[in-house]
Amino acid sequence: MEARILKPEEYFIDEEPYYQPVGDEIEVFEAAYRNQLPVLLKGPTGCGKTRFMEHMAWRLKRPLITVSCHDDLTASDLVGRFLVKGGETVWVDGPLAAAVRAGAICYLDEVVEARKDTTVVIHPLADDRRVLPMEKIGELLEANADFCLAISYNPGYQSVLKDLKQSTRQRFVALEFDYPDVALEQKIIENEAEVVPEMAQRLVKFAHMTRNLKGSGLDEGASTRLLVHAAKLIHDGVDPVVACRASIAQALTDDTDMLTAVNELSASLF
Repeated sequence: MEARILKPEEYFIDEEPYYQPVGDEIEVFEAAYRNQLPVLLKGPTGCGKTRFMEHMAWRLKRPLITVSCHDDLTASDLVGRFLVKGGETVWVDGPLAAAVRAGAICYLDEVVEARKDTTVVIHPLADDRRVLPMEKIGELLEANADFCLAISYNPGYQSVLKDLKQSTRQRFVALEFDYPDVALEQKIIENEAEVVPEMAQRLVKFAHMTRNLKGSGLDEGASTRLLVHAAKLIHDGVDPVVACRASIAQALTDDTDMLTAVNELSASLF
């Protein structure tokens, strides 16, 4: 396998990502960053956690290296491994090690999806030591002063097997996210998709209808992200009922009866 070297300098965010704060999350994150404390973001899918991280990386002027965690993610995927480059075997830093060296922000998205033995590798980085053991090359990598570790997870999806270990979570400053209130969510949709206020208002109302079905057939209601998707289709000329079916109903469930019910809700509004 040819080595692909990750270059943190390519992960700066030059333009301000649109983000509407819902509380004091920006001030808390900035204080945590100044004090070299890691941050845990909790909240449902699509409520704005990733956009918040992009916004903070832009505000702090640091590269943002994001890792989407999954069942097969190994410690080597984060720390690094030996690979072939130009016919020679060389060590190549993984995204976490590259962020630690460069003073970037490393964001482990949906960290509970990673294997338990993988998440343990972040423990020495998430306490006062701020070091990353790299056993394969015998190096104890000290974090750059600007390095920041952030992780996220959705407590709504947690199970006994997917919960975040106490030994991990108690190392982090925690910020809880949820869907914005009605007025703010409407403002976000108007800004992101350039739809008229009346359309944004109807989409938010539809979202609340689906969120009321959580636990009664749906695992989750429509997220702000899905509303933005629907609004963009509508802005592009797609019929609102069709847009809601394609970007919201089909994303929420595969159950035929629930699909029918969700589609009837949107048809009643548009």
